[in-house]
Parts: sequence; C-alpha cells; structure tokens
Amino acid sequence: MPLSDLLIVIAGNLALLWAAMVALWIVSIGIKDASIIDIFWGPACALGAAATLLRTNGASPRDAVLTFLVCLWAARLSIHLARRNLGHGEDYRYARMRQACGSDTAFARWSLIWVFGLQGLIAWFISLPVQVGQIGGEGALGPLALLGIAVFAVGLAFETVGDAQLRRFKADPRNKGRLMTRGLWSLTRHPNYFGDAMVWTGLTLVALEGSFGFLSILSPFVMTHFLVNISGKALLERGMEKKYPEYAAYKQSTSGFFPLPSSLFAILRRSQE
Repeated sequence: MPLSDLLIVIAGNLALLWAAMVALWIVSIGIKDASIIDIFWGPACALGAAATLLRTNGASPRDAVLTFLVCLWAARLSIHLARRNLGHGEDYRYARMRQACGSDTAFARWSLIWVFGLQGLIAWFISLPVQVGQIGGEGALGPLALLGIAVFAVGLAFETVGDAQLRRFKADPRNKGRLMTRGLWSLTRHPNYFGDAMVWTGLTLVALEGSFGFLSILSPFVMTHFLVNISGKALLERGMEKKYPEYAAYKQSTSGFFPLPSSLFAILRRSQE
C-alpha cells in the first residue's frame, strides 16, 4: 500500500474515532457524567485497529495478532473501570471541571473539545501501532514481533494482577484507611501504569515488522509520558500524599514506576544521593 493510501486509512480512523466520541459525549450530557470516557478509553484505542483490519482483510498474521491483542487489553481495562466506577457518580476530576465551567451547558460545550475531542485525538495517536502495523509486510511473525508479544503479555499480567490485588485489598473492611503496599505494589507504586506502558511497547515492537511500523515509534513514549507526568502517576500521587500520611515513607522505599525489590531500590537511591 502506498504511503498516500496509508494516510487516508489512518485519517479515516481518526474521523471514525471522533464520531464515536461525539456519540459518547451526547450520552455523557444525558447522564451528566463525563467520566464515562474513562470506561471507553480502551475500546477507543482498539477501534482504529478493528477498522484497519476490515480494510486489510487480514492479509498478514500480524494484522489479526495486533487487533486481537489490543482488543484483549481494551476489554480488560473497560471491564475493570466499569466495575470500579459505575454507580459512584462522576469522577472528581470531571466534577471539578464542571464546577469551574459554572453550568452544565457550559461544561457540555467545553467537554466536547477538551475532554472527548482531545482524548479521541490522543487515543488515535497512541493506537497508531495497531493501525499502521497492519499495513505492508507479509509472511509469518518474526523475532521482533514475538518479543513484542512477550512484552505485551508481561504488561497485561502486571495490569491485571495489580488491579486484582488492589481490588481485594480494598474489599477487606480491615484495610479501610490503609495504604496498599503488598504484592506487586511492593515492587512499584504503580504496577498498572507500568503494565500499560509495557503493553504499548509490546504492540509497537509487533508493528515495527510492518512496512510503516516506524511511523508509530513515538506511541509508547507518549503513553509513558502521560502515565508518569500528566494524567497518571503525577496527578494520583498528589492526592495520595494528602490522603495517606504514610505515603511519603512508601515513596522513599518503593520504586515509582519500574518494578524493583525494595532492597535494590534502596541501593539505587543511596547511589544517587
């Protein structure tokens, strides 16, 4: 497929994704809950892969692998967030934005662009590996793709196990008001964010075997930047420090992102002092 045709495909995917976001925005107005976007973030990232697969007709095993893997990740994330969020009202982040806008009508106009439109654009960019990775490059999966699948599996396992451990911890009444520091949470303060970064690194490795996979090389870096510095770790930890007095000590003893035994993390900290 020529580069010009590829650009048409991914531009069409962006238009499709924005159309889906407008539909979701309309639903959010009806239920007065913009945080519904969180539940559909995963499916939004998978939408471009599914649309591209329909265009390529699965010409290569990589097409089906990329689509299956991203849909697996999206389904897990969506189910997890639905179980956690539904029935608890609008997330405090969006509630604060709504309050700052002054009225539901003003917030609706604002959220169309800066919540749903912007997240649609980000989802499209992040998911470029599962879009462009399906274009060009016939034949069986090579070593790089197999490595990518392994990295993806590690990431998905970290997300799944970390979220399950936290859910069980919070379900125990004896842990009310306590900070989760066990299991994977003893190796990293954010096993779910680390897992997410590994998922998209793995998908990018698979995509790189395609003729145009190099166009998606920035995807895992952008995803990791958002997870660490913008919407994930940085934002969450500000609230955690206020909620849990012991969080400062937890930060001193546990890696903030990459999983490390506490003893090794302590050695690394001392070497940097």
